[in-house]
Amino acid sequence: MIQSSSCEPYVKRNKNDARDAEAGCEAMSRPTMSFVPMKSAEEQAGLMLLGTRERLINTRTQLSNAIRGHAAEFGVIAARGLDKIEPLLARIAADESLPDLARALFALLGAEYAQLQVRIERAETELAAWRRTHAASRRLAKVPSIGPVGSAMLVMKTPDPAAFKSGRQFAAWVGLTPKGHSTAGRQRLGVISRAGDEALRSTLVVGATAVIRQVRAGRAEPSPWLARLLARKPPKLAAVALANKVARIAWKMMLTGEDYDPNRLLRPVMQQV
Repeated sequence: MIQSSSCEPYVKRNKNDARDAEAGCEAMSRPTMSFVPMKSAEEQAGLMLLGTRERLINTRTQLSNAIRGHAAEFGVIAARGLDKIEPLLARIAADESLPDLARALFALLGAEYAQLQVRIERAETELAAWRRTHAASRRLAKVPSIGPVGSAMLVMKTPDPAAFKSGRQFAAWVGLTPKGHSTAGRQRLGVISRAGDEALRSTLVVGATAVIRQVRAGRAEPSPWLARLLARKPPKLAAVALANKVARIAWKMMLTGEDYDPNRLLRPVMQQV
């Protein structure tokens, strides 16, 4: 299947269905055109699960911010964090100085928050069950910066790893390679392209950031490559570079079915005798 955006350069003026079809035929005849593999109904259902989970989490974040903001207007302050919401609601319910209407509305928001928690837990349970039935996802979860969600996302969003010629091409598809600008024989590299799937790219970068935090806190020993990277690059740039490397490793693991080699990114901290 060819992406619709790939046909746009071949669409003539006065866009219509006939010229869209003509542009698609023209695009498919190009030797450098890349194609998107079709997903099965089961794979699409898995992506729907990820999208539903993400939407529920975003809604919970918005609701928790609203609860905290409304409480602050009444002088009831709470620290940030999801674990602070339920104690905050309990304080509000016990505060008889607040107007009855406000307490009733906070109770309504609290009930909605509790329902969201239940739905998110159900989505997490469904995602865990999906992972148990996919060996590739279980293997990917052993990579230090790839968690349960990231491993499932990689498998769901990459139904055919063989469609990519190399790990670098896969990382470029995710949007983790720098933009190139060539002029007068000079090649300049800019920021990452941010092409491809934003959720997958963000998950890989967040996972890489967590790994770097562990390394900088002394709770993990980096590989020589990662140690050299952290010595010459700021943590945020190092996180993107690490996410790029992790994407290439994940692609190779999905393509070959091999297990993760722990010496590639992190090594266990040697216990002092």
